[in-house]
Amino acid sequence: MNHKQGILLLLFLAWFGQLLGQQRTTVHVERARLQRFDRSLGPDTERLIGNVILRQDSTLFYCDSAYLNQRTRNFEAFGNVHIKVSDTLNIYSDRLLYNGEARTAELFGNVKLVDDTTTLETQYLIYNRLTRLATYPNNGLITSGENKLKSKRGYYRSDLKTFYFAKDVELINPEYTIYNDTMVYNTNTEMAYFYGPTLIRGEESTMYTEYGWYHTGRDQARLTLKNRLDTRQQTIKADDIFYDRNTGFADASGNVNIADTANRLIVEGDIGKLWEDEGRSFVTGRARLLSYDNTDTLYMHADTLFSYFTKEREVTMFKAYYGVRFYRQSIQGQSDSLVYTTADSTMRLYKQPILWSDENQLTADSIFITNRYNQLDSLVLHNNAFIVSVDSIKGFNQIKGKFMIGWFEDNELDRIFVDGNAQTVYWVRESEGTLIGINFAKSSTMRIELENKAIKRILYFSTPTEVMYPENEMPPGEEKLKGFQWLEELRPMNKGDIFRKK
Repeated sequence: MNHKQGILLLLFLAWFGQLLGQQRTTVHVERARLQRFDRSLGPDTERLIGNVILRQDSTLFYCDSAYLNQRTRNFEAFGNVHIKVSDTLNIYSDRLLYNGEARTAELFGNVKLVDDTTTLETQYLIYNRLTRLATYPNNGLITSGENKLKSKRGYYRSDLKTFYFAKDVELINPEYTIYNDTMVYNTNTEMAYFYGPTLIRGEESTMYTEYGWYHTGRDQARLTLKNRLDTRQQTIKADDIFYDRNTGFADASGNVNIADTANRLIVEGDIGKLWEDEGRSFVTGRARLLSYDNTDTLYMHADTLFSYFTKEREVTMFKAYYGVRFYRQSIQGQSDSLVYTTADSTMRLYKQPILWSDENQLTADSIFITNRYNQLDSLVLHNNAFIVSVDSIKGFNQIKGKFMIGWFEDNELDRIFVDGNAQTVYWVRESEGTLIGINFAKSSTMRIELENKAIKRILYFSTPTEVMYPENEMPPGEEKLKGFQWLEELRPMNKGDIFRKK
């Protein structure tokens, strides 16, 4: 049974249950200027003319004139028809057919149902006094406070203050408009419940769902099926979304996906929260960030990903904590935490960071990487800087220093400047690969040039200490500089490997 069938079943059970308990009552003529039987209208039928008032139970019927059948307790009323159901519920129309046995009223022409501050307008309405159910089969307009609701068909339970709308439903508010096929709206609680495809369109955001609710008084929504929230710069998808339009707060869970096309970013995770007015958001639980350009995509994972943006929804900063791992074809890395700022296009890695670029492994106390024109531009290694690469046959080429700056060309390391206690271990070979010797050098500063992902030349800017050993004369243990580590087993090998723990 679908949601629409469930609504109809509830309405039928309410009607049938009250129908079983009904008692026969009389329709009384409370007032009429003229009251007489008219055989032309049929047996037992009276013509009532002038300021007519009829009553059945506690319900009063007002009209200009009426035909009343005393035996069947049915009547037809004309002109300025008014049914006073209770102190709060009144119904108006041009004409009325009333069945006194079933307690049902059919109202025609300029029908208006008023219940407290809620008004229903249509051209044809059926109202059942037993079930307190009003039904309009063709086009109705409901006004409740600032909200206007339109639908092709609808039902109203006056005892529950609840409308049931079907087909071409439209809820219009000064701040937003809701389009839907099946909706339930309670005028007391100001809650709208959605069944089927629903679009909520506002000036700042648009929401889509196929099941959920919207609190029109608080401007809060809960979306629970095929959900999507579009803001100026972002699209949020999740299994469950709560959104407060007043504060700009969104709480999403289950397959969270936040896409920022302006900044070419996608953030995914199990749980996400967004504070639009405060300019911040975060995603956690198998969190992943994708940053893409025309040539490649960066895939990053951390326990929690934070983003910060301006009132114009322009992203200014990303932060990632803890267990950061990322993969891109040209560069891979990991660290405890990471900060990326869009103002300088710089990614900063903190606490035991490791970078891999082609054949090179880079470590330091912290590492800064800068992009320019969507390509790697430069990097800075702060304190205990170390670059290691595997020699073409065996051993490791090594560069060590207090501080390093590296520059990229076409996303490949091209040259490196080392400052402070610079040291190198370099396996020198002929062009065909024959080993000449192992070069050890020390200097306060040096410049290293690379070609085809290997060291091409080393330039010293102060008096160096340099020695070349033949392989068989190299002192034991000297082939590795102090602090040497080879951490290839930690390197992310593909976009899925970013989730691998250390």
